[in-house]
Amino acid sequence: MSTAPAPARKGEWLESWDPENEQTWDKSLAWRTLWVTTFCLTLAFVAWFLPSAIIPKLNALGYEFTKSQLYWMAAMPGLAAGLFRLVWMVLPPIMGTRKMVSLTSLLLIASTLGWGVRVQTPEAPYWELMVLAFLAGIGGGAFSGFMPSTSYFFPKRMQGTALGLQAGLGNFGVSFVQLLTPYFIAMGALAIFGGSQQMTIPGKEPATVWYQNAAFVWIPLMVVGAVLAWTMLKSVPVKANIRQQFDIFGNQDTWWMTLLYIMTFGTFSGLAAQFGLLMTNLYGSGNTDIVQGSGASATVLVAGYAVPDAVKYVFLGPLIGAAARVAFSPLTDRMGGAIWTLISGIGLIGSIAWTIPALTPDTSSAAALEAGFDQFLYGMLAIFLFSGIGNASTFKQMPMIFERRQAGGVIGWTAAIAAFGPFFFGVGVTSLGPVAFYSIGIAWAVMCVAITWWRYARPGAPKPG
Repeated sequence: MSTAPAPARKGEWLESWDPENEQTWDKSLAWRTLWVTTFCLTLAFVAWFLPSAIIPKLNALGYEFTKSQLYWMAAMPGLAAGLFRLVWMVLPPIMGTRKMVSLTSLLLIASTLGWGVRVQTPEAPYWELMVLAFLAGIGGGAFSGFMPSTSYFFPKRMQGTALGLQAGLGNFGVSFVQLLTPYFIAMGALAIFGGSQQMTIPGKEPATVWYQNAAFVWIPLMVVGAVLAWTMLKSVPVKANIRQQFDIFGNQDTWWMTLLYIMTFGTFSGLAAQFGLLMTNLYGSGNTDIVQGSGASATVLVAGYAVPDAVKYVFLGPLIGAAARVAFSPLTDRMGGAIWTLISGIGLIGSIAWTIPALTPDTSSAAALEAGFDQFLYGMLAIFLFSGIGNASTFKQMPMIFERRQAGGVIGWTAAIAAFGPFFFGVGVTSLGPVAFYSIGIAWAVMCVAITWWRYARPGAPKPG
C-alpha cells in the first residue's frame, strides 16, 4: 500500500527525505529543483566565462596589453573558480540549497557589472581588470555547491541523467555568452547605459560597438534567478560539518576520480576560457607572422589569407562539449560511467595528437595557413566532444562509487580541482608553449585511461561504475 509523499516543513528544510524510497520521494520537487538550479548555474557559467568573450577584444577596444598579460587575465577566472569551489563544496549541508543558490546568483552581479563598466573606456589599470577576472570565478565556484545539492534530491539510478542535464545545460552558459556577445554588442538599442566604442581589428574597417551590452543584458536574469531560487527551492537535511565532510580524503577513489575529472572538465574549462585567445594568437591578428602593425594600420603579410575572427568560432567548442554532456548522460545511466570515461580518454589522446601539428602555423602560403587553421579548429572541436563525454561519465561514476553524503563531497572536490583548468591552461601555454603543453595533455590522458581500466572498467574491477 503506497503512502503520500512526506510533507515538507512549512519553512525551508524538508523532513524524512529519502529519494531511494519511491513511495515517499517527491518527484515533482526534485525536478523543480533541477530546473531552477540549472537556470541559475547557466547564469553562473555566463558570469565565469564572460571575460573569455571580452579579453580577446580588449586591445581592439583601445587597451594595450601584451599577449602574456592577456593570457594571465584569461586564466584568472579559472584560478578563482578553483579556490571558490573549495568553499562552495562545503556549503550545501551547511546553508542548504535555497540560501546557497539565491545568494550565489546575486553575487554574480558584481563582476558582470564591472566588466560592463570597464569595456566602455580603455582606461582601467591592469590590476583592476585582474580583480574583475578573479571575481568572475564566483560563477565557476557555484558548480561545486549546486551539483552536490541537486544530487541529494534524486535516487542513484537517476543521478547520471539529472547531474548530466544540470551540468550540461549549465555548461551551455559558456556558449551562450560567447555566441551572443557579437550580436549584443552590435545592438545600439540595448545600450540603455553608456555610449558606443570603436573596435579596430587588423585588416578590417573600424566598427561601432556597444560592448557593455555583453555584460549588462545578463544582470536582470541573475536577479530573476535569485528570486526563483528563494521562492521555489527547499533544502535537504544532509547534515555534516566541515570536518566530517573531509573524510572523503581517506578514500583512494576520491583521488583517482579527481585525476579523471581533471582530464575531462579541466580540459573543457581550460580550452573554453582560452580558445578565442589561442586562435587569435595562432591564426588571427595576434600572430605577428601573419599580421604586422596594429590598429587601422595593420597589414596581413600572407597574401590571400583572411584573418579569422575568433568570435565567429569560439562558441562552437563549449557548445559541442556541453551538448555531449547532456546527450551521453542517459547512456551512462544505461551502460555505466566507466566505459564512457575510457572512451573519453582514448578520444582525447587521438584528438590532441591530431591538433598538435596545427599549433605551429605554416605561414609559407595562404593555402597552408588555411589548411592549418582547419586542422586546428576541427581538432579542438574533437577535444571538446570527448571532454564532454567524460564530464557526463565521471559524474555517473561518483554517486555509484560513494555513499550519498560522500558522493556530494567528492563531486564538489573534484569539480573544485578541475576548475583550475583555465588557470593551468593559460599558464602552461604562456610558459611552455602550446605544443609542449598539449603533449603533457596526451600523457595525462594516457595515465587516466590506465586508471579507468584498472580501477573501474575491466572485468572484475574493484569499483565498477
